[in-house]
Amino acid sequence: MVRAEWVVIGDPGEGRVLDDGAVAVADGRIVQVGPAHEILDVCAGVPTTRLERHVLVPGLINTHAHLAMNMLRGSASDRNLADFLAVVMPLEAVSLTPDRVERATQAAAVELVRSGVTTSIDMYFMVDAGLRGAESVGLRLLTGPTLIDGGPTTSTWDQVLTAAGEWLDERPASGIWRPVLGPHGTYTVGPDQLAELAALINGRDCILQIHLSETEAENDVVLARHGGRPLDVLEDAGLLSQDTLLAHCVHLEASEVDRIARAGAAVAHCPVSNLKLASGVAPVRDLLEAGATVAFGTDGQASSDDLDLLHVMRVAALVHKGTASGAHPPDATALPARQALRMATLGGAEALGIEAHSGSIEAGKVADLTAVDLSSPWIEPVRDPVGSLAYSASRQDVAAVWVAGRPVVTSGKCVNVDERAVVQSLRRLGEEIQ
Repeated sequence: MVRAEWVVIGDPGEGRVLDDGAVAVADGRIVQVGPAHEILDVCAGVPTTRLERHVLVPGLINTHAHLAMNMLRGSASDRNLADFLAVVMPLEAVSLTPDRVERATQAAAVELVRSGVTTSIDMYFMVDAGLRGAESVGLRLLTGPTLIDGGPTTSTWDQVLTAAGEWLDERPASGIWRPVLGPHGTYTVGPDQLAELAALINGRDCILQIHLSETEAENDVVLARHGGRPLDVLEDAGLLSQDTLLAHCVHLEASEVDRIARAGAAVAHCPVSNLKLASGVAPVRDLLEAGATVAFGTDGQASSDDLDLLHVMRVAALVHKGTASGAHPPDATALPARQALRMATLGGAEALGIEAHSGSIEAGKVADLTAVDLSSPWIEPVRDPVGSLAYSASRQDVAAVWVAGRPVVTSGKCVNVDERAVVQSLRRLGEEIQ
């Protein structure tokens, strides 16, 4: 059982906070939530973790990342996306090995769980190696084949397609696990190839993840090459549905916002990466108003520099207050703290299609929990724990994390790996890849 001074229960957007609440866990799932005195009466004698001046929230969910790109962190800063890719993609082509991807993903998983993340999606190469790295830390990783025509592989497209189908067959969806198919974008995977991917996943329970309209230049290239904008190409291929996760979506037309919402597709909003690359600010307020699912992503560490989803949540809440979006002028009430927390938790679960299992603290759901210490001088006094979490707390305040009821962070440190050794391994990777 976990007892905390504040527990955010149910839909985080509704802002229901229990003072002195408790969560009882058995077999990896939440069995009871309520005031601590009630749960203690029912669960007398059960081992209890007591957390004073902590807020307990659902585990955070990262809906867009390239985790092993931490080995390239700092290699292409202060560039726009095109110039960034011109540096990073050649490095990847000559540097990636399964061992390096596993070690890098392990370090990324440490960074994520230390930031309160319990589930992350990934879009990278050498998928099995990445899974091993994440599993060693205890992070839940939803992943699968990433496809780029002419990417860092000597295989032909047909070979890549066949391998992707075999991988999906070997790892079907089960419970909270869903495989991911990741065509990089409509400017790196053509319409005919996208149509083949649509046929490949037809009838499979699978997430289709793709970059879309990250920059105006991308839109222009796709329009010139294929006669339509990226969303047109994707939709014509039969790949716009409730199982589609669109990364970035910075440069959308109003009609595209509506089409995404009507299709039930989700958007992974990556404000930190978009700002650093000068890609722009996604029309999140318009997407939300249209009824689209919008969640948060960190993107890769080579572009965003870190995997701190609490930082992403704060940046998003601030930038959408201070910028216009469509017909919306700057507005201090835009993207309030509770909505931002929802996007980082239940919104993320909805984007990944796992909301029946995760994203909120409710009986029957998987016990993915994050405890954040709100007692620091940069946070106190706490008048509203959700507001304090959104606007004052950072990853250094993450005290404990449980994934399916198993502790992966305790007293601010990883349980399953030697963090010092992981950092040394990541440092060596940086020295090897120049």
